[in-house]
Amino acid sequence: MHFNGLIISCCLLVSLTNAIDAKGPEDDEWVDGLLRKKRAVDQDEALAKDFLSSHNLKASDMCYQTNIAEWRYASDITTENERLKLEQSLVSARFEKEAWKNITSFNWEPFTDPDLKRKFRLISVLGPSALPEEKLTQYRKSIDAMETIYSTAKICSYTNPADCGLNLDPDITETMRSSRNFEELKHVWHQWHQQSGGKMRNHYERFVELSNEAARMNNFSDTGAYWLRNYESDTFKKDIEGLWQTIKPFYLQLHAYVRAKLRAHYGEEKVPKNQPIPAHLLGNMWAQAWANINELVTPYPGKVSVDVTPEMQKQGYTPKKMFQMSEDFFTSLGLLPTPPEFWSGSIIEKPADREIVCHASAWDFCNGKDFRIKQCTKVTMEDFIVVHHEMGHIQYYLQYKHLPLVYRDGANSGFHEAVGDALALSVQTTKHLKEIGLLDKSSPQDYEATINYLLLTALDKIAFFPFAYIMDKWRWDVFDGSISSADYNCHWWKLREEYQGIRSPVIRSEVDFDPGAKYHIAANVEYIRYFVSFVIQFQFYKSMCVTAGQYDPNNPALPLHECDFYRNKEAGAKLGAMLAMGSSRPWPEAMRALTGQARMDASAFREYFKPLEDWLIAKNKELGEPVGWSSEDLNCQKNAPESTTQDPPTTQRPSSSGQLLPHIWILAFVYSLLRFVF
Repeated sequence: MHFNGLIISCCLLVSLTNAIDAKGPEDDEWVDGLLRKKRAVDQDEALAKDFLSSHNLKASDMCYQTNIAEWRYASDITTENERLKLEQSLVSARFEKEAWKNITSFNWEPFTDPDLKRKFRLISVLGPSALPEEKLTQYRKSIDAMETIYSTAKICSYTNPADCGLNLDPDITETMRSSRNFEELKHVWHQWHQQSGGKMRNHYERFVELSNEAARMNNFSDTGAYWLRNYESDTFKKDIEGLWQTIKPFYLQLHAYVRAKLRAHYGEEKVPKNQPIPAHLLGNMWAQAWANINELVTPYPGKVSVDVTPEMQKQGYTPKKMFQMSEDFFTSLGLLPTPPEFWSGSIIEKPADREIVCHASAWDFCNGKDFRIKQCTKVTMEDFIVVHHEMGHIQYYLQYKHLPLVYRDGANSGFHEAVGDALALSVQTTKHLKEIGLLDKSSPQDYEATINYLLLTALDKIAFFPFAYIMDKWRWDVFDGSISSADYNCHWWKLREEYQGIRSPVIRSEVDFDPGAKYHIAANVEYIRYFVSFVIQFQFYKSMCVTAGQYDPNNPALPLHECDFYRNKEAGAKLGAMLAMGSSRPWPEAMRALTGQARMDASAFREYFKPLEDWLIAKNKELGEPVGWSSEDLNCQKNAPESTTQDPPTTQRPSSSGQLLPHIWILAFVYSLLRFVF
């Protein structure tokens, strides 16, 4: 696409040359016309470059001011901070609209400078700020209200019903992680869904109306189409479906094995054969990652565990040490260190004196020196991986900070999510954990230990794919009108059963709104980026492993899953060069710069897990476990079941008009203000 301007220029020059060589007197006017057009294009391009240079400074300052308002609210949820945030967002919107008028005054399509043309193409979309101010305020208040509901939701304890102050983090998350009481898990799952998503359905319906209106004002058919512009591909949905079909056979084997193990623990009545798995039994509120039930499903319990949480706690790890060790890994590759402002400005533990948005996020304050992370870090291996994920965002920010604001973005949204995760694949290897003293160096890494390690990794990586897919598949259907608001919840469960093979532990209805029990729905954060990132992180990892000499597909002694490229500066230089491109080139070019290939490809993923996939196929046959599931009826109905009102009482919360905006458009070309971990 970026070659269009060059082609136009070449064609115009050829036309002029041929015309001048062959013209007669009667052609003077025609040739003069062509020359005037070329001079006009050249003059317009010069003006456009001056405009962008000036506007880059103004937009960066506006981005900083808006991010500061967002940060103050996210790190201290008060009515006053909420008011100031909304006030600043409206100032930003007015700025964007005025800038957009200037941007669209340029006839940039004929520009011959491909870089200039790309910049204008990226910034010529205004986003939600295209709405009239009254509707824009409604749009933002709808999202604010949903985020407030989500971030302040509390439930009552199963064991102590009088205690009604349990938060998602850390209380509910810890119960889902560690409890093996079927009824307690069902209670916690149900109450969270009632107190979060159950209270925001009306807000979401209004949000969809306004979001689609904004998309149409930007010349997109609906919000889903607007989101997908970032991927610069007309076949993106088809490509994602193709990747899922490649991954699906492996997922089915993992699902079957985990279901068999859960049945062995909970019994046939609670986990029937051939049926979807109850959603509350997988160690995670959304059944998106299953590593928390590893002790129930680990193939060889006698072998050393690579979940080093107990060892981290034994050694006195702190959140700060976890971040310092993550930075050490990045800098060992020759990548950039974080500036002092990062350490003084970040929040890496949950404050005791105020409410904050605990969802982990990385922030770029658009001035080239202020970068922060906000995370309610716990000393666990899971959070150690999350720390690397968020630090990956910070490294990306650091690498492209020299670029104009329009290019300070990932090559596509999935790239930004994949960077830290690719490095975390190296960090979590037994080789690296031994190197940093979290595993005994004398611990053997035999076949059984390898299967244990790969299964633990698969419980997070493989289990995640169908969830990541349906998060946006559901929203694509909502935005394009394939389903009406009357079918929101049952369609959600239809997709979850069809793709994930899970079902709700209690009957759901259209009175409920279970998609809203997930942060990214409430906060309006596009999610397919995580599906993309889980594919390409293995491509990044494989490329860096080959560069570091730590992986050779023809050498069984150097398998991909054991690769640790810690301290390898050649691998780091290759990654850094790709990150420094930002979004200045289409993502296939960035992909090629690191991996040598220009498309998303699941083959590296399959190579990594090949020993486990073979083991699962054999094990399921040995267990006689059917692969797949059937469901005679959907556990969702139009009207609320009577039992809904018979559950234990829930806490009452004060109403609120709004909370954190997840994605304010500083300009159409400003990257997402927040980076959300999945």
